[in-house]
Amino acid sequence: MTSKLIFALLLPLLLGHNSNASPRIAVLDFELNDISSLPNTPTERQRTASLRPLLERSVRQSGDYTIVRISADAQLAANPGFGYLFHFHDLAADLGRKYGADWVVVGQHSKPSFLYSYLLVHLVDVRNRTLGANFAVELKGNHEKVTQHGAKAMASKIAGFLERQ
Repeated sequence: MTSKLIFALLLPLLLGHNSNASPRIAVLDFELNDISSLPNTPTERQRTASLRPLLERSVRQSGDYTIVRISADAQLAANPGFGYLFHFHDLAADLGRKYGADWVVVGQHSKPSFLYSYLLVHLVDVRNRTLGANFAVELKGNHEKVTQHGAKAMASKIAGFLERQ
């Protein structure tokens, strides 16, 4: 048997295996959009920095998903300004493609008040370079448990969407 024939016979098996693989999700660092009366405190920056690992863990626990790591430096290099990747889905998709992701989670932590804030997420479809879905979760308060609960709620929304795809 020639190698071309063997390849032709094995190709459907390989493609079938890939189509059943778990979705590969890249979660980017959240940006803090703090427009409260006392913006960008060290505590709020630290809270915002905790969102990526919390969401990655919650996504992993919510289903059969593979988390793709994109370094903060790679994200920074691809993001020429605040909110750029959040609003330009094609560029977020290009970043995800470089790392083998199927989906990219681009998030902002929007804080209009010291009483509440919002986790805003754009779920970008890497293959189509488009916005697949957008989600918001309200956080009432700023305690660690509130942040953890918000990350779990967001992971549940993401998993629910991906299950329907």
